[in-house]
Amino acid sequence: MNRLQLWRQWIRPLVMFVYIVILVVALPLMIVEFHENKTDADVQFWFIGGLFVLLSLPISLWGILQHLVHYTEPLLQRHIIRILWMVPVYAINSWFALKFPKTTIYLDSIRECYEAYVIYNFMSYLLNYLRMEHPDLDAYIATKPQVKHLPPACCLSPWRMGTQFVERCKHGVMQYTVMRPLTTFIAFSCYMAGEDFYGEGQFNFRSAWSYLVIVNNISQIFAMYCLILFYKATRAELSPIRPVAKFLCVKAVVFLSFWQSILIAILVNTGAIKLKDDVVKTKAALVLQDLCICIEMFLAAIAHYFSFSYRPFVDLAAEPQDCFTSFKTMWDISDVHKDVVEHIRHVGSTASGVLTSPLQVGRPIRVAETELTPLLSGDEGHLPSTPELSACEATEANLLRGEKFSPQNNSETSAPTKTEKSDAQSKETESSDAHASAANGSLSSGRTIAVLVEVHKADEHSSLKQASQFDGFADNFT
Repeated sequence: MNRLQLWRQWIRPLVMFVYIVILVVALPLMIVEFHENKTDADVQFWFIGGLFVLLSLPISLWGILQHLVHYTEPLLQRHIIRILWMVPVYAINSWFALKFPKTTIYLDSIRECYEAYVIYNFMSYLLNYLRMEHPDLDAYIATKPQVKHLPPACCLSPWRMGTQFVERCKHGVMQYTVMRPLTTFIAFSCYMAGEDFYGEGQFNFRSAWSYLVIVNNISQIFAMYCLILFYKATRAELSPIRPVAKFLCVKAVVFLSFWQSILIAILVNTGAIKLKDDVVKTKAALVLQDLCICIEMFLAAIAHYFSFSYRPFVDLAAEPQDCFTSFKTMWDISDVHKDVVEHIRHVGSTASGVLTSPLQVGRPIRVAETELTPLLSGDEGHLPSTPELSACEATEANLLRGEKFSPQNNSETSAPTKTEKSDAQSKETESSDAHASAANGSLSSGRTIAVLVEVHKADEHSSLKQASQFDGFADNFT
C-alpha cells in the first residue's frame, strides 16, 4: 500500500525502463529488416520513419507522465494530456501504415477521428481556463469591445458580444468535432464499396474522395476561424497561458497535416514529384504523407513538451491523488459526450428556427387571431368578440417581431363601428356600473395578455436576425 501511495516516485522510471526494453528489441529488428530489403523504397521509408518515431515517443510520454504526477488542475490538465497523446497516436499510426499499406484506411480513420478530438479539447481547455478566472464568462465577454469578423467575412454583421459570441465560437469548433468523424465514416464506407468508387487522391469529381476533401476543408477552415476570433476577443485574458504557442502546435499538427496531404496528392498527380513507371500514384502519395508525419512528429513532440509544460501545475502543497484516480480522469470522456449532444441539439434547434421563421415574416400581429378564455373575457356565459389593437399597440407589437408598422398592416385594427357599439350597449344595459368597469378592465387585461402571447409565439419561431432586432429595439425602448 505504501508503494502505491508513492507512485509518483516510481511511475516515471518504470515507464522509461519499459520503453528502453522495447527499444532494445525493436531497433535491431528494424536494422535487420532494412539490411535484407535495403533496395526496397517502402522499407527505406519505413526505417527512416521508425527512427523519428522512436525519438518522438519518449519526449511525449515524459511530458504526459509529468502532468500525471503533478495533476493539480484536473479541469485543465485532462485536456492537455489528451492533446499530448496526439503525437504518439499520429506517429505510431503513420509508422504502421508504412509497414502495412493494406491497413492504411483503418489507421487513417483512427487518426482523423483523434484530430477532431484534439480540436475539441483545445477549445475546452481555453474555455475552462477563462471560466476559472471569470465564472460568469458570458457576462464578462459582453463588457468587452465588439469583435468584428475577419476578412473576407468582414462585411457580415458581427456576433453580439456575450452569450451569442461565446456559443457561436464554441459550436463553430464543435461542428468539426462532429463533421470529421462523420466524413471519416462515409469515406470508410465508400472504400469498402470499392477503391474506384472512393478514388483516394483523384481530383476528378467522379469519386467520393474529392467531395469529402471539400467538406472537410470547409469545416476545418471554419473551426480555425472561430478559434482565431475567440482568441482575438480574449487575448489579454489568455496571455498567462501563452495561447499562441499552443494554438500553433495544434494548428501545425491537425490543420497543416491535412493540407499537406492534399498538396502531396496534387504534386504526385501533376507529375511534379517524379515516380517510377510501376509505382501507383495514389500509393506514392500515401507513403510520402505517412513518412512526413513520422518526421514531423519528432518536431511536434519537442514543441508540445515546452508549449504544454507541466511546470505551471507543480504545487507541492496540493493534496496528492492516487495513481488510479489520475489515470481514470485522463481517460474519462463523459464531458465529450455531453458537449457533442448539446451541439447536436443546438444545430437541430437552429435549423428548426430557420425553417419555421419564414412562416412568421411579413405577418402583422392582430389580437383578433388570438384565443381568449371566458375567464379573461370577464363574462362566464359569453365570449365577446376579440378586441382589436390600437395603432400604437400594433406598432409596438410589430416592432417586437422585427416588422415596421404601416397603415396597411394595421388596416384591420380600426375602432369598432357605430352599429357594433350600439349592439354592445344594448346587451349591457342591465349591468351595473361596477360590472361594466370590471368588464372593461378585463378586456384591457385580455388585450395586453393577448399581445404578450402573440409576441411570445413570434419570438419562439423567429430567426436569429429577428432576435437581434428585438434586442436593438429593447435597448432603444429602455
